[in-house]
Amino acid sequence: MGFKIAVVGATGNVGREMLNILHERTFPADEVVPLASTRSAGRDAMYGEKTLKVKALDTFDFSTVDIALFSAGGDVSRKWGPVAAQAGCVVIDNSSAFRMDPDVPLVVPEVNPGDLAGYDQRNIIANPNCSTAQLVVALKPLHDRAKIKRVVVATYQSTSGGGREAMDELFIQTKGIYVNDQPSPREFPKQIAFNVIPEIDVFMDDGDTKEEWKMTAETKKILDPAIKLTATCVRVPTFVGHAEAVNIEFERPIDDDEARDILREAPGCMVVDKREPGGYITPVECVGEYATFISRIRVDPTVENGLNVWVVSDNLRKGAALNAVQIAETLVSRYLKKAA
Repeated sequence: MGFKIAVVGATGNVGREMLNILHERTFPADEVVPLASTRSAGRDAMYGEKTLKVKALDTFDFSTVDIALFSAGGDVSRKWGPVAAQAGCVVIDNSSAFRMDPDVPLVVPEVNPGDLAGYDQRNIIANPNCSTAQLVVALKPLHDRAKIKRVVVATYQSTSGGGREAMDELFIQTKGIYVNDQPSPREFPKQIAFNVIPEIDVFMDDGDTKEEWKMTAETKKILDPAIKLTATCVRVPTFVGHAEAVNIEFERPIDDDEARDILREAPGCMVVDKREPGGYITPVECVGEYATFISRIRVDPTVENGLNVWVVSDNLRKGAALNAVQIAETLVSRYLKKAA
């Protein structure tokens, strides 16, 4: 006997990917229920070759399912996540609503699966920000070996991180430029086509954006509160796939050859690092893949015990849907046993 799973936000980019990945990984589900707003109720959602009908979130009885994967934004999660949790359903939430709650585990299964032990305090588990998820997958095995002191990261984040409307804006602006139609920004603060924008989420009092703050706070919660991290998060004109240029300073010596060997054996990591033209992975190549790809591993001679790495991942997968499904898989294997 399997589990009953609900996917909240099933008509969005990440919700659709959740349905795809649940099917691809043959998650032990007897029933999968796609949920969305009332206006989307009745629409079709694909689960493998099956066509499922989307149900309305606001009338759904969460006591009828075991796990709910939420990906409909923070407001929806804050309203309906506790409702589902109190009904006995375990919530795995992709928004930022609960990430920094001390009673809610913030989990990347390759990094801190043991934190799931506290899931039943709130019956809610948080999925980290997309840029954080791929970063900590790459950092964890290196931290275990040489202990990270400080990280400096610059991100190159695709428009899909801003949702379907953001992707549409990139497409429309790019097409318009070729016919001399001046782009009009709506989803972004400035033109995104043929441009880069160093602003993701709102600005905070110290000058960081909230996206940059999230990377710092979430890395500390997931990996180690002693790690110092500073980030510059940039939106770039690609559709899917986030890339990060990461500079790492360690307490203990580690060179590029050892780092490469460690990362090759690390869960969730795929090293593609040839010192020749094209011997690295770009966002286009990571689309549809599960792995976090690591390239350009090299010593930073400007600091003691320093390395530079290039980290790329499909943000709709490892940065969101895949990580949520992996959390559900770990939860099922360790904690949620179904009677036969």
